[in-house]
Amino acid sequence: MSRWGIVVATKKGDFILVNYVCRVKETGEIVESTMGEGHPHEEHPHEPLLVVVGEGWVPKGLDEALEGVEVGQRLEVEVPPSKGFGERDLSKVRLLPLRRFTREGVNPTPGMQVEVNGRPAIVRSVGAGRVQVDFNHPLAGKTLLYEVTVEKALRTRAEKVKALIHRRLPSVDLEKLGLKITPKEVAVELPEESFFLEGLQLAKRQISSDIQKYIPGIVETSFIERFKAAEASSEQSQGQGSPREDSGSSP
Repeated sequence: MSRWGIVVATKKGDFILVNYVCRVKETGEIVESTMGEGHPHEEHPHEPLLVVVGEGWVPKGLDEALEGVEVGQRLEVEVPPSKGFGERDLSKVRLLPLRRFTREGVNPTPGMQVEVNGRPAIVRSVGAGRVQVDFNHPLAGKTLLYEVTVEKALRTRAEKVKALIHRRLPSVDLEKLGLKITPKEVAVELPEESFFLEGLQLAKRQISSDIQKYIPGIVETSFIERFKAAEASSEQSQGQGSPREDSGSSP
């Protein structure tokens, strides 16, 4: 709702934050949750998910349902495989020699997630010197049930830019972030503790691309990294005595 009391529905291109729980319809198993409810991975972030409506950041069936809703609205969305992660494709199930894994120090077991030629796969079975791996998405062929709440709509440029940065660099404290936005440029000053994060250079390139794609008018993004001189410790400053005076006498 706007400040004038007018209900504002979401539209394509809007930045929104959503909380959701996703279950497999057939089993009721929770496979994703922004709130940690039943999620199998403790490291999963328990915070609302940023979605730019209509940009395919979530499965198509959910993306379509998020258009035309209001902040605070709760949805129950059923997403079939055709609008989720696709139908299972038997051609993506392969048999590979066991030695291909063991020579790399991997002992494959059913259910294990592995990587083959840079592609993620799941081990389905192991036997007779061969390993059956499945390159289908783990949720392929499944109908998904989403319980979704639209928590907030991001309206200002600053809110949107910070959200895009957080999406790529979730460990960076946004309170320590410096941000300057002009009609055509965004300048981001990163906190010093982020300078040596793994993958920082790739993340900066992705952030720059995101900002220029999703924030109209922005044609340049710059990143500032300031290295401040370390302050002398009190021990060092106190340990230094006054310079010895030269008596002027010859040795």
